[in-house]
Amino acid sequence: MDDKKTMSKTARWAYSLGAFGNDAFFALLSGYLIMFITSHLFNTGNAETDAKMISIITMTIMILRIVELFIDPFIGNAIDRTKTRWGHFRPWVVAGGTVSSIILLILFTNMGGLYKKNALLYVIVFGILYITMDIFYSFKDVGFWSMLPSLSTSSREREKTASYARIGSTVGQGLVGVLVMPAAIFFSSKATSTGDDRGWFIFALIVCLIALLTAWGVGIFTRENHSEIRENKKDTKGIIAIFKALSGNDQLMWVALAYLFYCVAIYITNSLEVYYFTYIMGMPKAFSIFSTINIFLGIISTSLFPILSKKITRKTLFSCCLGLMLIGIALFAVAGSNLPLVLLAASMFGFPQQMVFLIVLMVMTDSVEYGQLKLGHRDESLALSIRPLVDKFGGAISNGVVGQIAIIAGMTTGATASSITAAGQFKFKLMMFGLPAVMLIIAVAVFRAKVILSEKKHAEIVDELEKTWGKQFDKTDDTQVSGEIAVPTPISGKLMNLSSVKDQTFSSGSVGQGFAIKPSDGKVLAPFDATVRQVFTTRHAVGLVGDNGVVLLIHIGLGTVKLKGTGFVSYVEQGQKVKKGQELIEFWDPTIKRARLDDTVIVVVTNSDKFSTIQMTAKAGQSVQAEDNILELKTEPEKETIADNLQPAN
Repeated sequence: MDDKKTMSKTARWAYSLGAFGNDAFFALLSGYLIMFITSHLFNTGNAETDAKMISIITMTIMILRIVELFIDPFIGNAIDRTKTRWGHFRPWVVAGGTVSSIILLILFTNMGGLYKKNALLYVIVFGILYITMDIFYSFKDVGFWSMLPSLSTSSREREKTASYARIGSTVGQGLVGVLVMPAAIFFSSKATSTGDDRGWFIFALIVCLIALLTAWGVGIFTRENHSEIRENKKDTKGIIAIFKALSGNDQLMWVALAYLFYCVAIYITNSLEVYYFTYIMGMPKAFSIFSTINIFLGIISTSLFPILSKKITRKTLFSCCLGLMLIGIALFAVAGSNLPLVLLAASMFGFPQQMVFLIVLMVMTDSVEYGQLKLGHRDESLALSIRPLVDKFGGAISNGVVGQIAIIAGMTTGATASSITAAGQFKFKLMMFGLPAVMLIIAVAVFRAKVILSEKKHAEIVDELEKTWGKQFDKTDDTQVSGEIAVPTPISGKLMNLSSVKDQTFSSGSVGQGFAIKPSDGKVLAPFDATVRQVFTTRHAVGLVGDNGVVLLIHIGLGTVKLKGTGFVSYVEQGQKVKKGQELIEFWDPTIKRARLDDTVIVVVTNSDKFSTIQMTAKAGQSVQAEDNILELKTEPEKETIADNLQPAN
């Protein structure tokens, strides 16, 4: 499939709604399942027995979620190795979304009162169902967010797509918070301040149904675009290879560490917010007010990200976001039951979270190319499985902490705000505010000290990968060449030896042999009949495979990837057949010069090793016209090296 520059409106809507359903499901799983368990599930009439069951189940959840973390990299690797007519990712999004939705709904029941009949059997069944649900959700979550690099290799396009999706996820997650208490109370069979089993089940049914339908929407309406820069010659297999691929990508590991501390902090505080409104303030319905405010703040935060990311570095933006969150925590800790002050503090803590997610997602996404350049192997889903892995670790810790804090503070079945003691309130606040503040400070320190993968750095990495694009056509490729082949220049200008190009990758001949042109106009023409094998997202390069067997890379300028396509127009698409003399690209040379970049056009035969002799037929320094023959390629079965046979024109 072609490497499209933008997604269709239908696909973008489907992906955004997929994010809506995905995060609505995650909010229900990571936050409100625990509240259902601590406040409604166990009601034997014996407070001590109920507390014991709550403790066992919440600790079981935490342990199972941590165990499942070690499976996540293998899930990413399995997705990478998936090859179907529907792509790598979509099958897992659909299958994972379906199975996880059904099982989570079962967990919002007492399974026919099984815990009263046989507590041990209930724990075993609960554990099996939970780990199965969590694994299938991981396949869906990793598959969903790992689709992002398959949509484009452009950082800007990724940021735009991710911003749309994040708006969807913000609304999905926020609506669950807005509706959870009113819906649980509304659907309950009897009047109660926190709902009953029936009310919570119906609410869970609605959320799980949305998650299932939106997963199918992603599977049906989105497409994974093919790009040869994304292809591997072989898959990463085996435990050692998987962990070597991850540990070798130092930028992925550092941003993951910073995000780990951040996630533990926000999931503890976020999960305890509903308890704060219910048991500290005694105003459970006020939590809906905060959640409504949080939705709009999240949308604003997400919408601001593309604007701020153009003006502020990711490192500075990350630090500012966490600084605001720390101020919010400090204010929250002294707000007491003052509703306006609580809402202000909670909003200050919640507002930057969507932006932080996008910053981390962009760095991790860009680390795919960083790892590809450094390790010589591309592991998209494997690398991007780290983000949901860290997310789930934060959720796992918060589940365990919240369950135990609920017991220690007395916030279990039948509890009210008036029944919580001063000592219980103190312990509750210490865990809700003190520990997360320390974690956020550590996260800022790690990110600022170790994460260097900026957008500028990523553009340089993509440029290096594009230069070596043709190396994928190795000796095992079925491209056939024979006899003598003439290679014309695709553009008019002054001829240069490739060794004179001010770029070590090209001038050394490591990409392949060829020539360069100082352009006199901006029209790039097809030098021979060919198939377009790669149209780069920044439009400054094109890869051709000629009908004559020549694999040719035409690269316009040095450092022009920084222009992000400005001043370039592409007239062809990947997979398109072109005729000799057909216009491929047009560029505005003054744009390159105003940016103080080199406008030299480099033409390289990337399968040079298939030719015994490559000779320039024109002299460097002379003016040439587009379609003038410049190189002569021969395939005589001689043993000499290419360097020995590259002969300058007399």
